[in-house]
Amino acid sequence: MHDVVVAGGGPVGLFLATELALGGCSVLVLEQDEEVTSPWKELPLGLRGLSAGSAEVFYRRGLLEAVINASHADPAKVGAPADAVDAPAPRDVSHFAGMGLEAADIDMTALPFRLPSPAMEGFMTSLAAVTSVLNERAIALGVDLRRGTPVTAVKQDDQCVTVTAGGQEHQARLLVGCDGGRSTVRGLAGFDFVGTEPLFTGYVAQVAFADPEQLQLGFNPTPHGMYLRTPFEGHLGMMDFDGGTFDRSQPLTLEHLQDVLRRITGTDIALTEVHRASSFTDRARQVTTYRKGRVLLAGDAAHIHSPLGGQGLNLGLGDAANLGWKLASTVRGTAPEGLLDTYTSERHPVGAAVLDWSRAQVATMKPGPNAPALRQLVHQLLSTTDGTTFAYRQTTGLFNRYDLNSPHPLVGTSAPDFHFEDGTRLGDLLRQGHGVLLDFRGDQALRRAVKNRQDHIQYATGQARDDLGFTAVLVRPDGVVAWAGGEDLDLEAFERAATMWFGAPRN
Repeated sequence: MHDVVVAGGGPVGLFLATELALGGCSVLVLEQDEEVTSPWKELPLGLRGLSAGSAEVFYRRGLLEAVINASHADPAKVGAPADAVDAPAPRDVSHFAGMGLEAADIDMTALPFRLPSPAMEGFMTSLAAVTSVLNERAIALGVDLRRGTPVTAVKQDDQCVTVTAGGQEHQARLLVGCDGGRSTVRGLAGFDFVGTEPLFTGYVAQVAFADPEQLQLGFNPTPHGMYLRTPFEGHLGMMDFDGGTFDRSQPLTLEHLQDVLRRITGTDIALTEVHRASSFTDRARQVTTYRKGRVLLAGDAAHIHSPLGGQGLNLGLGDAANLGWKLASTVRGTAPEGLLDTYTSERHPVGAAVLDWSRAQVATMKPGPNAPALRQLVHQLLSTTDGTTFAYRQTTGLFNRYDLNSPHPLVGTSAPDFHFEDGTRLGDLLRQGHGVLLDFRGDQALRRAVKNRQDHIQYATGQARDDLGFTAVLVRPDGVVAWAGGEDLDLEAFERAATMWFGAPRN
């Protein structure tokens, strides 16, 4: 019997599997696709954007360089130079409803507690690039990967969960569904999946045009919808505000795609060939809880929304980073009471916020007589310093703050990449998936307190190049600050935080 079965071998499922294996769990991944990659995962159809927050997740596990190389991204445009003193200003703010925003308008003083890091920027990648890196990592960590084995049945009792896939039954202590927006695990386990119905049918296709010069590059809203053309040859996206009625209801023929494109663009453009095409909607739903007994959900299995803004992959990777260490601690029997419940309480609000951000973009793009005025107003507001800074905070993934029952502004946030004088960074210390206590002044009481938890918390001491005014910081395995100390160390507060996340100290 495995400790954990992960249903779904995409980026979210594979990253979760590597986190569990890093935590000492035996992991079985069941994936319905027989191959690691496919044309749908490769460029251009598999084009995705990794946020700075996701880059930080990979950096903290020593995977960032591999993902950058697989993505053919420019390393000079991803992070800060090794000798940087100040956190660099962002170079990209993504967009809102297709409206580009200027990174120069961001107020850096409104982004507290940031330090130079190899992961200060997001970058473009593909599903194939991310999946291939994580697949290799999972194999290296001993994860049992089985492809061509879709899940068909799930049963759970007080002792275990039984998963049927590929005609075989597999037992495990826990099951995590990472099997996408049409999750089989979600349905079989009986999760409530609630939300809003779609306003549009979207299309993504790789086609050939007779006269491509008729279509402008970038996002192009029109009185009848929106189209997107990227620099990749023949890569086309469209949004047709039909209430989502066409999605997967009829074959995606060349004639249909051409009719939609001509209606949206107001041109007589001709499609000469359709290589691949798929449809989607802006349906936005989320499960009411991310856990039911021994079954949990992550990624699109837990929440679906419009792809506008490219936050789906990033949201799922955040789920996996939050869940992995908690699940491993539970399997090991070292988890404090209620630790696994914090997965829902921390990640559900983040998912809900992304769904609302997606809904707001769709509402702003919906055609109608008042649409141009609304878009102009929203663009003017977001183009202010406050508006651009707000949009960056909402989309970068670096500034989420979990409610950890502490008024301290650093607690619950992603830890700055503290840099010791000897060159060691916090990111280096997090690679093995342990908690870390950074003690910048070598406090003996803190050293003794950690000694009784040394199996779960790594102790690191030394002078930091910039300690941001803190004397010590306790960081969870997912890089989230659990406690921070000033000049007057509150050891009782430290003990409460350490016990809350890592359990009581050994006698």
